[in-house]
Amino acid sequence: MERPRNAQEIRALKGVRRQTWITAYDYPQAAMAEASGIDVILVGDSLGMTTLGYANTLPVTLEDMIHHASAVRRGAPNSCIIVDMPFLTYTTPLEAVVHAGRILQHCQVEGVKLEGGRRIAAQVEALVNEAIPVVGHLGLTPQSVHRFGGYRVQARQAEAIATLIEDAERLCEAGVSAIVLEGIPDRVASYVTDRIPVPTIGIGAGRGTDGQVLVFHDCIGLSERLPKFVSPFAQARATIVEGLTRYRDAVLTGSFPDDAHSYHLSEQEWERFMKEFDGKA
Repeated sequence: MERPRNAQEIRALKGVRRQTWITAYDYPQAAMAEASGIDVILVGDSLGMTTLGYANTLPVTLEDMIHHASAVRRGAPNSCIIVDMPFLTYTTPLEAVVHAGRILQHCQVEGVKLEGGRRIAAQVEALVNEAIPVVGHLGLTPQSVHRFGGYRVQARQAEAIATLIEDAERLCEAGVSAIVLEGIPDRVASYVTDRIPVPTIGIGAGRGTDGQVLVFHDCIGLSERLPKFVSPFAQARATIVEGLTRYRDAVLTGSFPDDAHSYHLSEQEWERFMKEFDGKA
């Protein structure tokens, strides 16, 4: 099966093959993601940390998401794009519909992602009833960082595992097309994956999920610090710093720009300028 073009095709990949997801926050990142053949681009509210310099995702606004998701759509016109709904934009079903509607209208994307289990089931149902596809997100949900007391692995006790499974089943009943499972033990993620009818997309959840998602900066080695679950597939930060250092050195020594990287004027035209205009301008 080719890359999914919409939420229905994301769901149809369950049991067919693994899915590859990556976050992107701007035009060039999206263009590179599309060129690589990645299945789904997630415009994550993680842009608060990767792009805007916040300590967590909570300060990210709806306007931020619309701004960045619009750039991502321009960079990846043929990709399936899902957009995070930021903190406090879906506290009620009506808020969820109004704000998700703005995202789809302005950004022309394929769906939205919400964090939480049964407590947001009514919001998911309201969105689906308005033909707005939804991806769920369980486990370590970054918008709940203060409730968790930090970015800690979730579902490590039997009661918490049972709650997570019930939440996943309730989200499926509400109509989600897929569920992101973040920061949970691998065997828990595998159990949930086998139990529910929609694809699970793991991040820090082991290899037993239906697909994987990584933050763009982590994936290619742009981040200074990496979570335990990330093995970068490039060393872009080191390459970029090396390039910037070489540029600095070349400017300081006068080797850049050289003749090959400069525009030139004919001797005849320069002599005419000096004769007719020098000192008169």
